[in-house]
Amino acid sequence: MSETSNPSGNPRRWYDQDPLLGEVLELLRAYPADVREQAETFLGKVEEQIGKEALEKFYQLAKPEKMGNRWYDQDPVVSKAVELLRVVPPAIQRQAANRFLESMKKQGLSPSLLKTDT
Repeated sequence: MSETSNPSGNPRRWYDQDPLLGEVLELLRAYPADVREQAETFLGKVEEQIGKEALEKFYQLAKPEKMGNRWYDQDPVVSKAVELLRVVPPAIQRQAANRFLESMKKQGLSPSLLKTDT
């Protein structure tokens, strides 16, 4: 059993169900200095599309009651971006993940840095 699955073999974390999302979240964890900027950009684009008030209402519905135990809860901006990513439809998740990877490559941060042979 891997650390990302439970005894039944199903993914434990919501983002482990899609390898692309898993890769993006691992990149977010590996590059904390760059994460906040990416999260702010993501939230800004969402806000442009739906408006600040709608974004805040949606976030209030999406965020968990208890926060603070996950690595991305340490920064409120990053936490908000990840929580919104968690609740959008899978097609939107993949689109956001692809855009994030493209942005990281433009900054010279290679996703291959995280890939290890097991």
